[in-house]
Amino acid sequence: MSEVIKALVDGEFIVSKSKTINDIICPLTQKVQARVPHMLDSEISHAVEVANEAYLSWRFVPIMKRVRIMLKYQALIKDNLDALAKTLSKEQGKTYDDSIGDLTRGFEVVEFACSAPTLLTGEYMENVGRGVNTFSIKQALGVCVGITPFNFPAMIPLWMFPLAIVCGNSFILKPSESVTKTAMFLAKLLVDAGVPKGVFQVVHGGREQVKLLLDHPLTRAFSFVGSPKVGAYIYARASENLKRSQCLVGAKNHMLVMPDANEESLINALIGSSMGAAGQRCMAIAVAVVVGNAKRFIPKLIEKLKDVKPGAWDDKKAAYGPLINKKALGHIKSLIQSGIDEGANLVLDGRGYTNEAYPEGNWLGPCVFSGVKTNMEIYKEEIFGPVLCLIEVDTFEEGLKLINDNIYGNGTAIFTASGAVAAKFKQEVQVGQVGVNIPIPVPLSFFSFTGWRGSFYGDLHAYGKEAMTFYTQAKTITQRWFEDDKDEEIAFNFKA
Repeated sequence: MSEVIKALVDGEFIVSKSKTINDIICPLTQKVQARVPHMLDSEISHAVEVANEAYLSWRFVPIMKRVRIMLKYQALIKDNLDALAKTLSKEQGKTYDDSIGDLTRGFEVVEFACSAPTLLTGEYMENVGRGVNTFSIKQALGVCVGITPFNFPAMIPLWMFPLAIVCGNSFILKPSESVTKTAMFLAKLLVDAGVPKGVFQVVHGGREQVKLLLDHPLTRAFSFVGSPKVGAYIYARASENLKRSQCLVGAKNHMLVMPDANEESLINALIGSSMGAAGQRCMAIAVAVVVGNAKRFIPKLIEKLKDVKPGAWDDKKAAYGPLINKKALGHIKSLIQSGIDEGANLVLDGRGYTNEAYPEGNWLGPCVFSGVKTNMEIYKEEIFGPVLCLIEVDTFEEGLKLINDNIYGNGTAIFTASGAVAAKFKQEVQVGQVGVNIPIPVPLSFFSFTGWRGSFYGDLHAYGKEAMTFYTQAKTITQRWFEDDKDEEIAFNFKA
């Protein structure tokens, strides 16, 4: 009998009474690792009510008491790092080292949360008018909700709940149904750290459970990382319900490769950023825009990629692990075939990769397309796999325009030896996070993380006619989304 994943409600780890079950499938073997009930409406509602009740008292707990819980939590994560990494790797498929990285970036946010006393200080000024003084204070919002994807089961939840909780809010986490074990491990450690009942809770489910959370009158704010259509829906529905929301969604990150780039640094960075984590990350480099004579780097890049092999989580030689599930693998293979059909040149084809130890794994070796055009599906859609598109342009200006014309604006990079060219790129590129000779410019926890255009919806949401297409579509598909399970276009599929 497979393990049944529990939820955390009112300080207790409970088994839902729901008969709707989601199987957690091992990406290496296709065996059922555990079963996750999609919680009943009454259970979700109870969790929200408990969270609101906890918030009413938690907000008045002295800040240093809240910080001490985070200090203990940070220590518990470090003490359990190996066990957490193995749990994460086994259910998600990541290599062990990748899981350690996932967790490390996560507990850095917990460390940052411990600086809350400084972050929460307000403002005061005397004599803004005759005999009038003004002050501002920072107060908690209430019940906050996090909806997180499969690709970073530790880091992304840890982006959210430590900061929300230390600021005096209560928090409900709804993790991806594919990676609930990691979430529950993190929850257990927070309970061990002394978080009061109801301040932090974990619920499970899919679209219906998310809808209930969005519509519940006691929820106040939402944070989401996932696919564009789901993010647009969450942003639209939360806004209509007068709730705050921030939704980090799709990406199609470009690297601009200049002819004067350092060859070794460029190739190593491009391989790691495009193939790492099996390409299942929103900051992956999916497109290399090669300027002029920089095309001379391509043959060596292809040769080195031939030696890049995926493998099991505990294989120290593996560059990355399997894809999350068969559906994702099939979707990516269909996109690869569409690239071939539309005239792109598949110069490296990883579709035939097999692993003798795990023949049933969701394997896809490195794939590289050259001759890609911006009207092709492999360019327009976020592939979310180990597939790199190469586009050749004649000038820097042409490459910059291509990047700025893309609907997404999550991350980008330029590789060049010219300080002047790098400065011009930083100033003129319309992307939220920019790296110079750094392939994945993910900021540390004490800086903001956000994309532009079609990569982010929130209080300072995406701009531009093309980017808002997702938002306007979301308003029209809201009802159909919940009525038609067979509609693949609007299927509920978390990814980032």
